[in-house]
Order: sequence, then structure tokens, then C-alpha cells
Amino acid sequence: MTLLDAPTGSSAPTATVGSSTRPQKTVEVYDFRRPTTLAREHSRVLELAFDTFARQWGTQLTAKVRVLSQVTCDQVQMLTYDEYASSLPATTAMVLCSLEGVSAKAVIQFPSSAALTWVSHMLGAAKPASLPERTFTPIEQALVRRLMDDALDDLRYSFGTMLADPISVGGFQYNSQFAQAAQKSDLMIVASFEIRVGERVAPGTVAIPADVLLSQLGESNPTIDAADARDLLGAQLASVPVGVSLTFAPAAVLPSVVLGLAVGDLLPLPHPQHRPLEISVDGQPVGRAAVGAAGSRLAGIVVSTSLTGTEEGTS
Repeated sequence: MTLLDAPTGSSAPTATVGSSTRPQKTVEVYDFRRPTTLAREHSRVLELAFDTFARQWGTQLTAKVRVLSQVTCDQVQMLTYDEYASSLPATTAMVLCSLEGVSAKAVIQFPSSAALTWVSHMLGAAKPASLPERTFTPIEQALVRRLMDDALDDLRYSFGTMLADPISVGGFQYNSQFAQAAQKSDLMIVASFEIRVGERVAPGTVAIPADVLLSQLGESNPTIDAADARDLLGAQLASVPVGVSLTFAPAAVLPSVVLGLAVGDLLPLPHPQHRPLEISVDGQPVGRAAVGAAGSRLAGIVVSTSLTGTEEGTS
């Protein structure tokens, strides 16, 4: 019976107290041609590169600002440029870096107030006062540009061949919503940092067009032909170290003889002097070898192998 079929005078059924209500599900459109998640293999490589960049950048800041500095990478993720720009404060310093052969630009972002503190340290201030978020003067911008040139050198060193295209400092922007570093749908590799200069801690980000880096990383899940499995397994086993020993023929003795052994006793072995010793790998015989010497050390000269059954004279 539907509500329209209900008799006159009857009230519509109401939800009882305590009944569970399912929350509405939000559906996000996912473009399989442009996935917005990093493959695990790519993520590890990028995190290692950004960690190296953070250490190098912290060292450069310490040298240039002359105050103990440390940069720590917190997170690496892939976002569209629109998502990245929306996550930034409305007023902030954004250094747009041009990449040769690529229309999209890389971005180094940090609070302008933090950069003004760095400049104050560079000019000799011991404890700079707190400064508001504002644009840089020409002198301040020139000093920050020098810091960014050094940061890009560290970025190229940290990424190596992954950042094959030349990169250089372009312009400065102070409004994250107006900065047009890339198209809204362009994917960016975004790394978040904690920048500590002296007693001041400020957040920062570095965004690089994903096409620039992912094209150098190759396939995230390379496939292996099943026909090559045997060769790959053999190559792996050939690189595993094993223990090799030369053994005499075992002697059978009574427990009473073993219990009565003392220092200086002779235990005869049923192994003729002319008979080669047995080569064993983890208890498995693989050949025979005669007793020899290599300088001041004992050695075994291989005379036969159970794998080929041939007599050899190589040591």
C-alpha cells in the first residue's frame, strides 16, 4: 500500500525513535584516463626525492640566512591545479618557475611574512619583528629570488634525471586564486613542507606538473612475460650465497667410542689418501675435489662435478 492508497483519516507512518538513517553518499567523478592517485612505486621514488630536496634546502637556508634552518617533507600527493590552488591561503607568496618545453609552471609557495623574516635575517636582524602578509619590495624580491635560485639548484640535484627539463625562476604572485601556473585540470605533484628558520615555523609547498615527472618514472606496474619466469628465477638463484664444504667419507663408530673420546685420541677415517674429497652444498653433494693450496691457505682443486659428470682440473 502506498501513501496515496491510505484510507482517509489515517496518518502517514513516521520513523520510530532510534531507527538508523543512512547518510547520503557523495559520488565523485573519476577519470580513468587521468588518475589522481600516485602508484605506490612512483610515490616512494618521489618521497625520497622530496626528502633529499628538503635536507638540501634546509642546508642552503642555513648558509644564506645565517640562522639554523631545517626543512621537513610532510606529504607528497597528486592534485589537480584547481585543488592545489584552492588549498592555499588567499594571500601568500608563490614563485612561478618556468620549465623549458612545458606550458605549465612549477610553483614554490610559502607565506610572504616568513620570507620577509628570512630577508631580515639576511640583512642582519637578530630577532625580526612579526610582519604582515604583503608584497615584496624590489630589494626584497631580489633577495628572495636568490634564495629560490639556490632552491631550484637543490631541486635539480635531488631529482636527477627525473627533472630533465631546465627550470628557472619566473615571476612572483601573491594571490593564489589569480596565479595562472597551469590549467585547472592539469595534474600536479604537490609536496608539503615544514620550514623552520630560527624559532619561526612556516608551511610551504612545491608543485611540479605531473607530466614532467611521471614521464621519467616509466610504467608503475611493468608486466613480465611468463616465458621469462624461468630465466628470471635462475638469475635470482645464481645471486644467492650458499655454503660450500669439502668432506671426508664418514666413519661409523659405536656410542661408547664417542663417549670415551679424549684429547689426543686418534679417530681413523675410512677415506683413502688418493680419493678426492666430496664437495657439498648445504649437505648435498655436487662434485669432488683434491686437496690443494692457494698461497698460505688450503684449497680444493675440482676434479669432477655431479652436474656435468666431467673430469676437470680447474681450481
